[in-house]
Amino acid sequence: MNATESSDATITGHLLDRLHSLGVTHLFGVAGDYNLRMLDEVLAHPGVQWVGTAGELGAAYAADGYARVRGFAALVTTHGVGELSAINGVAGSYAEHVPLLHIAVGPPRSKERDGAVAHHTLGDGDYEHFARAFRQVVCADAVVRPEDGPDEIDRVITTCLRESRPGYLRLPQDVALANAPSPSGALHRPDRHAADQYSLTAFVDAATRRIEAADTVSVLADCLVDRFDGRAALSGLLSAGSLPHAVVVSGKGVVDESAPHYVGLYAGACSDGAVRSAIDDADLLIRAGVRLADTTSGGFTHGYDPDRGISVDPTTASVDGVVFPNVGLPAALAALARLVEGRLTSAASTTTAPHLRHRSSSGDNPLSQAYLWQAVGAAVRPDHTVIADQGTPLFGISPRRLPTGARFLAQPVWGSIGYSLPALLGAQLADHSRRGLLLIGDGAAQLTIQELGTLGRLRLTPVIVLVNNDGYTVERALHSPGAAYNDIAPWRWPDLPAALGVPEPLVLTARTEAELDHSLTTAAEVTDRLIFIEARTERDDTPLLLSRFAEIAKRQARKVQ
Repeated sequence: MNATESSDATITGHLLDRLHSLGVTHLFGVAGDYNLRMLDEVLAHPGVQWVGTAGELGAAYAADGYARVRGFAALVTTHGVGELSAINGVAGSYAEHVPLLHIAVGPPRSKERDGAVAHHTLGDGDYEHFARAFRQVVCADAVVRPEDGPDEIDRVITTCLRESRPGYLRLPQDVALANAPSPSGALHRPDRHAADQYSLTAFVDAATRRIEAADTVSVLADCLVDRFDGRAALSGLLSAGSLPHAVVVSGKGVVDESAPHYVGLYAGACSDGAVRSAIDDADLLIRAGVRLADTTSGGFTHGYDPDRGISVDPTTASVDGVVFPNVGLPAALAALARLVEGRLTSAASTTTAPHLRHRSSSGDNPLSQAYLWQAVGAAVRPDHTVIADQGTPLFGISPRRLPTGARFLAQPVWGSIGYSLPALLGAQLADHSRRGLLLIGDGAAQLTIQELGTLGRLRLTPVIVLVNNDGYTVERALHSPGAAYNDIAPWRWPDLPAALGVPEPLVLTARTEAELDHSLTTAAEVTDRLIFIEARTERDDTPLLLSRFAEIAKRQARKVQ
């Protein structure tokens, strides 16, 4: 029996016990009058800690970061105004296959029955508007009632875990406090290794023939490997056959980037030549959990045929377009590992990503994007969780090779700027043994900087590198660099950590190469305080990967005009 599980437990108690059983020890959200009495139960629960954020969007982003580390997360908002503030973050979790639960607490059932014009509603007596909106961005939802509340909660959570996507619960205020029927047993995570044996055997037969006929075999990996528990199986495949392999940016971190056959970041025509050759020219490409997106494939400039080769997806596998259903991703990867065991890699396919050593500067050279990301990449440690926001930080750091053990979080498919700062909050709370390294631009930070105060209130001590390049440099690279819509207000960034309540922040500013090196060295030495580094670069300076991507995007835009 869990912490509060009993025959007279409330709906809230059952929900909290279920979350706790899945390793969720922090609940994010914003207090509102509809959820206050529910939050009293949260505060009283021995296994779940309340984390109030500055806004509901920040709570959703924080839950996303937490779920990527712990495997599941939850947030609580009030009806209407609160849940709509969070829906962008929940949509991002849906797009990026991140499992979490959004709990929206609203007016009591008596007001629903009367069609009352209650606050935080649209004033038309319809209490289902926002539940209908959320059905577009979740894999399961329920309006919870006392008679079947525990079963509905369990159904939604189980679906979230199975599909690795968000779920939604609408709880009327009185239902959240109502007594719940006795629970029906433990809640279990899905078995990702399960497979239909007939289908798996057919897949193995087809894959065997394909592998035996190929002179060169390479592997491309993406984030679905991580979301569907396939990281260990992928590692086994790569080591069994000493296969050249690469990742797309959304999958960065799913392989050991210090491995001898890791060739680097693949981004279609934006890739370095050796990486593109290893992937596009392979006789056989094994794709592990890969989803092609414009932002991860260089604007769909990939040179391989998606209908050829071997593709391993969450619940299916395919060989040259022939699909084998009900084969879990870990099971398919494990089967492939046995097939390639001992395979020798040809010399032509063993070019690996270079170990680029950072040479510190002793002069007063102005800080450039190229130097910035070389230095930051060299500063990443095995115990870092690196979180990069969409923009120059993601384009700058993603080609850099991470040390063994480092974790990487980004949101390249949904691409909502400002995501990374609250996600840092969630990731830090999910794993206190790691130090967060946040990489964020000035434009993105202006959307969610208020959560810096939440980091400070909880006395977390990450390193934050804020790139101050005077506005939306990514958009300037794509179109009309001088347009007014790419301008933002010039904030006094060094003043903000203290103003937002961070206790004794160490604030550093780097305008030159030497100042950046000094700042990063100091950040590594000082671990008991939040470090805030303002890195100043020129407005139109861009990382190489972004320059390549922008040229492709501009050519494609001209074709559709």
